[in-house]
Amino acid sequence: MLTGFKYIYLVAFFALLAGFFHPLITNTSFDSVIVGVLVLFVGLAGGVLLYRSATSENKREIFLGGGFALIAISLYYIFQLTGRV
Repeated sequence: MLTGFKYIYLVAFFALLAGFFHPLITNTSFDSVIVGVLVLFVGLAGGVLLYRSATSENKREIFLGGGFALIAISLYYIFQLTGRV
C-alpha cells in the first residue's frame, strides 16, 4: 500500500510541476503536460542511477554512466521543448 502511494505521489507532483493547470485554463491539449512528466521521470531515473552508483561496489561505472546519460537526455529534451536547440 505504501509503495503504491509513493508512485502516485510522484506522478501527481510531476504533473503539477509540468503545468497541469495551464491546459485547463487555456483550453488546450494536455500533450505538453504528458511530455513534461515523462522528461521529469527520465531525469529522476538518472538521479536514482547516480545514487545507486554511490552505494554500489560492483557496477559503479555502469550506474554512473547510465545516470549521467539519462540526465543528459532529460536536459536535451528540456532544451528541445523550449526551442533552444
